[in-house]
Amino acid sequence: MKIAFISTRGIPNNYGGFEQFAEYISIGLVSRGHEVVVYTPHFHPYKDEEFKGVKIKRIYSPELWLGGSIGSFFYDFFSLRDAIKNENFDIIYEAGYTSIIPAFIWFNIKKFKKSIVITNMDGLEYKRTKFNPLVQKFVFWEEKQAVKHSHYLISDNLGIQEYYKEKYNRDSKFLAYGAKVVEDFSIEDLNEYNLQLDNYYLIIARLEPENNIETVIQGYIQIHKKLFKPLVIIGKLNTKHGKYLYKKYSEYQNVIFLDGIYDFDKLNSLRYYSSFYFHGHSVGGTNPSLLEAMASKSFIVAHDNIFNKSVLKDNAIYFNNSEDVSSILLDEVNLTTKVKSAFLEENLKEISSKYSWDNLVIEHEEYFDEILNEKITL
Repeated sequence: MKIAFISTRGIPNNYGGFEQFAEYISIGLVSRGHEVVVYTPHFHPYKDEEFKGVKIKRIYSPELWLGGSIGSFFYDFFSLRDAIKNENFDIIYEAGYTSIIPAFIWFNIKKFKKSIVITNMDGLEYKRTKFNPLVQKFVFWEEKQAVKHSHYLISDNLGIQEYYKEKYNRDSKFLAYGAKVVEDFSIEDLNEYNLQLDNYYLIIARLEPENNIETVIQGYIQIHKKLFKPLVIIGKLNTKHGKYLYKKYSEYQNVIFLDGIYDFDKLNSLRYYSSFYFHGHSVGGTNPSLLEAMASKSFIVAHDNIFNKSVLKDNAIYFNNSEDVSSILLDEVNLTTKVKSAFLEENLKEISSKYSWDNLVIEHEEYFDEILNEKITL
């Protein structure tokens, strides 16, 4: 097969979840004998023409001067144009839909028959509170257009799969993100941040409202005088919500903002040695950071929603509001004694079976083969 991955910020990954996915899956598919091309913006720091056998196709992106939101529409348009006009791909894999829809409509992609276009629908993008109401309406319209124009849909979460079936009566293939079980941790990584083993609570997330970071902070500060452990928050502070959180809560005793950390080994150690790892994401999809927390043997306290529960099942503590967070923190000793080891063991089993990259490469290959072999009229 000849396969293209478009709408990522390229490989090797230096950005986020879709880029990590594209890197692992593309390398795995190449190792199984397929030709894979990953479209990459021209400003990506990696400049070779191949990465571990994967071909790199550089496309001009005006993001650096237009900004990421607007620039990505042009980048996706140029990438799709090249993929359908200058290449002969069997599969074009679209990572997300929020900046590709104008190109889908322009090229009438639903009637394009040379390649099969598969869209990974990611989460419920229109519910992201970083968008104002007008943008949310536009993104919801884009969601409908992605369902309409894509040949096939992929859901990375069973809750997302159920959503598209119920709302649009459209089937989608469940294919998750992946993670690797982490075996090596360094307690020395704690020293850099003046932290102690099993003596802090941790949040690692983009500082956006839908990730319920303020809910966790409020639950913590309501009882922080009864606690001796700090709440450590890792995430870039340059977002609007990040600035708001820092201004409002940074003066509270033991609420520690560390900004962004991008050393994966350090992040794994910080997760592993924490008392609780809070995962507040609430707008859908299988979040890569949740899988990484599971793979790092974190004791997870998660926001109570169908997306998190479809991944964690009964192997986490769940919260809905700040009062829940306070209760969980006050009951830490009891919870740790009762369920911690069982939760960690079951989460590791899930990573090793359902979410291992090796298995996911095979699952993607089998799915691509399946749809290529179907005798349908696109």
